[in-house]
Amino acid sequence: MMISTKGRYALRVLIDMAEHQTDGYIPLKEIAKRQDISEKYLESIVKSLVKGGVVEGMRGKGGGYRLCKGPDQFTAGQILRLMEGSLAPVACLEAGSSPCDRAGECRTLSLWAGLNDVINKYLDQYTLADLLREDGDYDYVI
Repeated sequence: MMISTKGRYALRVLIDMAEHQTDGYIPLKEIAKRQDISEKYLESIVKSLVKGGVVEGMRGKGGGYRLCKGPDQFTAGQILRLMEGSLAPVACLEAGSSPCDRAGECRTLSLWAGLNDVINKYLDQYTLADLLREDGDYDYVI
């Protein structure tokens, strides 16, 4: 499993929105400038975040995007699964996958299932609010 730029940038964008949530709706142009990410690429990321119910947008003067809920209501795991589709280390553990013909005799299935569990539990323990902390426990660069 490799997290794509889409997943990593989505977390950066959401942390930026959380940091500036008192500003109301935040124009993508401002986020793109602060995060040094192409505005065009951010449009595709934000489109997925809107569809997933994480952010909402408003058009026109004073428009932009903002979080639908507080930063403590979203986990890194939720965001990455939304953007990546799956965090499963092997295809047979992806949601909706066809049962593997070899599952009954697979000597590595429990290994992969355990890794999948660890990955999801680890990422689900961090909220956007946790990633906002400024006490030095976290690096902002993702």
